[in-house]
Amino acid sequence: MKRKALSVLLQLSMLATLLSGCGSANPNAAQTEAPKETVTADQSAGETNSESPDEKAGSDEAITITYANFNASGGNEATLDSMYQAFHEQNPNITVDIETIAMDDYFTTLQTRIAGGTAPDCFEMNIENFAAYASKGILADMSDADASGLNQTALSAFQYDGKQYALPENFSTVILVYNKDLFDQAGIDYPTSSWTREDVDKAAEAIRALGDDIYGIYQPVTYNEFYKVAAQYGGSLVSADGKTFTINSEENIKALQSMVDRVQKTNVQPTEEQMGGMGDWDLFESGRLGMIPTGTWCFNTFTDACDFDWDICVEPGQTQKATHFFANALVVNNDASDAAKEAAKKWLSFLASSNEAAKIRLEAGWDLPAINDMDALSGYLDITPPENREAVFESLDSLVLPPIITDYSQMSDIISDAVSKAASGASTAEEALNEAQKTCEDQITLQ
Repeated sequence: MKRKALSVLLQLSMLATLLSGCGSANPNAAQTEAPKETVTADQSAGETNSESPDEKAGSDEAITITYANFNASGGNEATLDSMYQAFHEQNPNITVDIETIAMDDYFTTLQTRIAGGTAPDCFEMNIENFAAYASKGILADMSDADASGLNQTALSAFQYDGKQYALPENFSTVILVYNKDLFDQAGIDYPTSSWTREDVDKAAEAIRALGDDIYGIYQPVTYNEFYKVAAQYGGSLVSADGKTFTINSEENIKALQSMVDRVQKTNVQPTEEQMGGMGDWDLFESGRLGMIPTGTWCFNTFTDACDFDWDICVEPGQTQKATHFFANALVVNNDASDAAKEAAKKWLSFLASSNEAAKIRLEAGWDLPAINDMDALSGYLDITPPENREAVFESLDSLVLPPIITDYSQMSDIISDAVSKAASGASTAEEALNEAQKTCEDQITLQ
């Protein structure tokens, strides 16, 4: 795509109004234990902190702040350290102790430290937990932080009660990845941005007919996929005013039924038994899966693992398109000292929006920085595969997020249990959503 077209796409995305709140995949920490990995970013700098953290940081006053994150865990610790080194060169008076914690432990560890008054000065936050933390006064107001280099759509996702409580660190969207070789073998056209879910189903059936161990599509019947597909049918989990649950609406029932039918009725999607313990990415990489809606973070893995041609397009909807939006937030601890807050805002602004950090992030193939600089992003489109990387930005025009409620985790758990029953055949789609509707109404009070 030409740079002008990319600029238009991102400008259009800034007009999106559905991002006045936020939500995304829900990572639940399973246990409390010490962080699995700690990276102290200032070790190579050889500096010590001689100032009290409670003193106001002036331009030449040295200060050390602490930063905890989960996103670098498992492969990007060095990338994050490179970002810090670039920041420290520009801000030699600010030393950042970086602690990288495995995702499974992150939120339990963070909650324990917050309760004990030992939380880091600033830290990473996932999009679905953001509102709960902001509503409890844990996060500092970041309205005065430098956000001039950030994409306004992504920025608005982290506003709460009219204030900016976080900066978007990155963003990813979900797109439809497809095996071009299987489409060629089936003699059918490749997916396009005009496709609907019905078009996907027809293509999936044609690919399924190629062999007993070949499948058309894999889209797990889970909470995260359900709320998106519900939006594709015009449904939602909560009413527009946020006061009523609408889990068992007609649109939502149709959405869940369409997901279940792919497994139980047409079998274009394999059952758990047919998967035989294989993961969905593994099935695609084996060349036996026609389509998979998944995130942009798959690109490097599929490039290395797939020995067939593949590409992407905007994920088809039904009555409308709806695309997952994933982003991590950078937040400041409201209990940090004034000096630490100011230093933290400088560090987080650099991490989120500087061209230096963006360049490091893109070269590492980590994820997309949520910036508005076209020059910094243009090189991303030149990387192949996939050829149609424009679809990543086109997807910004149809973002959908789960509702912003304080008891988000409880709601998602209830709905997850319901859709699992439908997927297994223990309940019909309607029965499952009726049960989820009643349970949420009984246990959760909406504002």
